[in-house]
Amino acid sequence: MWIDSHCHLNHSRNEGLSPDEIISDFSENGIGGCVTINCRISDEFEDILNIARAHSNVWCTLGTHPHDAGADEEQSITEDEMVRLAQADPNVVGIGESGLDYFYDYAPRDLQEASFRKHIRVCMRTGLPLIVHTRDAEDDTIRIIEDEIKSGEGAYAFPLRGVLHCFSSQEYLAMRALEWGFYVSFSGMVTFKKLTDLQEIAKKIPDDRILVETDAPFLAPAPHRGKMNRPSYVRHTGEFLADLRGVSPDAFAEQTSQNFFTLFDKAILS
Repeated sequence: MWIDSHCHLNHSRNEGLSPDEIISDFSENGIGGCVTINCRISDEFEDILNIARAHSNVWCTLGTHPHDAGADEEQSITEDEMVRLAQADPNVVGIGESGLDYFYDYAPRDLQEASFRKHIRVCMRTGLPLIVHTRDAEDDTIRIIEDEIKSGEGAYAFPLRGVLHCFSSQEYLAMRALEWGFYVSFSGMVTFKKLTDLQEIAKKIPDDRILVETDAPFLAPAPHRGKMNRPSYVRHTGEFLADLRGVSPDAFAEQTSQNFFTLFDKAILS
């Protein structure tokens, strides 16, 4: 059984497919479940929460994407309010995606940092894992996470847990994340022929710290590259990684599913 640890079921780029249609597609293709990710709390969270409530194999997160960190509506949502929302429903299994995106810089960097720190503190107050988006921002990602871990020691109920989603950064960030106890998740990007450096990093992630995802509707893996991505395609990424790492697809599916339920420990298949 494969699990898609990161997708966007309600995204406008889903080519007219409803969340129910996408869920039916991946369920019929042997995918056990998925997490649909929140990018704007102010106008998206209720929609994705309702999707998760309606399907026993779908869970959701709570968070503000770094692209939206500058929005007034997102800045006005307090840390206490995020904690309340995160704890109010068992279908909320993670916090994010949040982090830093210096490639696009759609939001001012100081506001991205402030939002990222807020999300980290919510994780340490709730025990939920952090879903980290980082692009061209390795050093600041490390600085902020380690600063919050240090300042949070003894101040919060839970240690920080999390995952670097859709990993495409430098190897030293992945290695540092492993030291924090984080997981590293790979999307369809790892199947792209020219990304040999990324493939080499994927070989080095320990068996018990690796996840697979689609980031659908973006980044469809080979052989669907260039098309709309969907959670059912997580199998292609998983099988590619299994071959890359020299293990059977069945064993890798079992391992990554076990890793998923260890990290997202509120996610329960009924």
